[in-house]
Amino acid sequence: MPTVTPAPSISPNAEPNPQAGQLIVFTGPSGVGKGTLVKELLKRNSELCLSVSATTRSPRPGEVHGQHYWFLERAEFAAQVEQGKFLEWAEYAGNCYGTLSTTVDEQVAQGRTVILEIELVGARAIKAVLPHAKRIFILPPSLAELERRLRDRATDNEEAITKRLDHAQIEIAAASEFDFQIVNDDLETALAEIEAVITGN
Repeated sequence: MPTVTPAPSISPNAEPNPQAGQLIVFTGPSGVGKGTLVKELLKRNSELCLSVSATTRSPRPGEVHGQHYWFLERAEFAAQVEQGKFLEWAEYAGNCYGTLSTTVDEQVAQGRTVILEIELVGARAIKAVLPHAKRIFILPPSLAELERRLRDRATDNEEAITKRLDHAQIEIAAASEFDFQIVNDDLETALAEIEAVITGN
């Protein structure tokens, strides 16, 4: 069962500061293409910045500490939870993931648009503590296409793929909870729809 502990460092009842930036939350099933979308958005929009999450899982090939994730030992992660350093955190598939609150606070206060790419449980926690955040759920065109993408990624064994697909069905059922649902079928179309959400158009 996922565990989540929100640690709000921004008052959930505060009105949005018109001079501050905004928080954009991305979630969706593993393999749906969230990372690719975020990478392209950052490349095209210099005013956007990515909040780097912390995790206890091992790095995948090519992943860099501090760039893709902050890779922490479980004891170190737990210590930071105890110190209230996470805006939200959750345990998923045996590993912990979390958003460090200080970095997000500082960037939003400076007028930046901050992107969070997080799991469903964490996205729900963000809604509870930061209701003004815009939350986007990325959907696959179909479960069959999602399975193809997971297999093409070649980072998981058969058991892990099966677990991810089972979990994906639970996640997709929660899509209606989010402010916006965008199907990642054609990359350019999905990017245009996300940019419209960010700009309010």
